[in-house]
Amino acid sequence: MLDPQVQALLERIAAAKRPSLHTLTPVQAREEYLRSRRALNPDPPDVASVVDRTIPGSGGPLPIRIYRGLGSQPTQRLPVLVYFHGGGFTIGNLDTHDVVCRGFANAAHCAVVSVDYRLAPEHKFPAAVDDAVAATNWVAANANELAIDVQRLAVGGDSAGGNLATVAALIARDAGGPKIIFQLLIYPPTHPPHDSESAKRLGQGYMQTREVINYFRSNYIRSPADFEDWRLAPLLAPNLSRLPPTFILTGGYDMLLDEGKAYADRLAAAGVDVTYKCYEGMIHGFITMGKVIDAANQAVAECGRMLASAFEKRAG
Repeated sequence: MLDPQVQALLERIAAAKRPSLHTLTPVQAREEYLRSRRALNPDPPDVASVVDRTIPGSGGPLPIRIYRGLGSQPTQRLPVLVYFHGGGFTIGNLDTHDVVCRGFANAAHCAVVSVDYRLAPEHKFPAAVDDAVAATNWVAANANELAIDVQRLAVGGDSAGGNLATVAALIARDAGGPKIIFQLLIYPPTHPPHDSESAKRLGQGYMQTREVINYFRSNYIRSPADFEDWRLAPLLAPNLSRLPPTFILTGGYDMLLDEGKAYADRLAAAGVDVTYKCYEGMIHGFITMGKVIDAANQAVAECGRMLASAFEKRAG
């Protein structure tokens, strides 16, 4: 059943008559999304440090935000998660996912590098992919400066960011590095035509609607030919073997539910160590709603535990 806190939120949004994102310009949609995340995210927890900086990206300077978990020392070599925020490749930034990244850093006792990759429609596919790869490579190459343990490097993301994390891991595997030891994939879109059974069944009424996802998709792709590119649709990648252990989290009322499950099944069939968890009563985007949805905080904590376990296995 739909979680009662989710139901209450959906009713509140309907009563407020907030505009659907697909009716807004990209700039307006970004402002609306940031406003809503400020209202729905819990207060940001303290961490040991937060540093904003820019790094060289494939299309120019690339903003990142570096977190170090509470209790860590500045020179302590921490494991690291390179994280890509959600937002349909169109919206979202370092601030919309600040609370989530802080939670991961504390729960996994690690560093988190959050990446402000280029957004569509100003920067269409594969700009976000190129930035994700550039950021992952930069983190691995600058381990000493960042005081991180490059032998314990993970990638992760939610929604569009989960898509980017899958693709970054595949590209790193095929390029011979950097070595990625874990993937954290939160309701990832893995087949952007979005024609699964769950997409048909859950495409209205649960915030992430068919109209919204089509809006994001039209912003991001250059032409329908992009649907055949596994860098857009990683479920189409011909070979999913030799990928790192993976945790995939989905929501039971998310139209992307089947895409996350299908990717988990393909990874398992390819011999990858994969853990799959569906939060049955949840909608798309719920991990950034911890002020009003208790399960969001539980999910962030669970992701942190999975990260911590993966890092611990590689310690020493």
